[in-house]
Amino acid sequence: MVYLPAVLVAAGIAMLSLVEASHAPQVPVSDKWSHGIAYLILAISLILPLLYRGHRSWRAYLWTVVSCTAYGLLMEALQRFCTLTRSGEMADLLADFLGALIGVLIVAIVVFVQHVAAPKK
Repeated sequence: MVYLPAVLVAAGIAMLSLVEASHAPQVPVSDKWSHGIAYLILAISLILPLLYRGHRSWRAYLWTVVSCTAYGLLMEALQRFCTLTRSGEMADLLADFLGALIGVLIVAIVVFVQHVAAPKK
């Protein structure tokens, strides 16, 4: 159950990535910003359950970024080869990676600050 938010975010990304371009919602920001924000949210929704379950090493953060980037690569490949109105772009994959990286860095900074600010026993 702790991974349900990540599954829902991933499903939303898939739906928005694979819907016909004419049916996709028009957003007032750049397509690259949309990718970055979506994968930032995906990364946060993946790393928080890992931290909750006690996976606090750098590997959990790395796994999250790699997983989100791999999912972005899958979505771009599906857009390119399985849709008629969408195209996969390397720039979109870069935005996916950067969004995931920033999401993980935000969580890492918050965890670090909480650790430093915690009262010493």
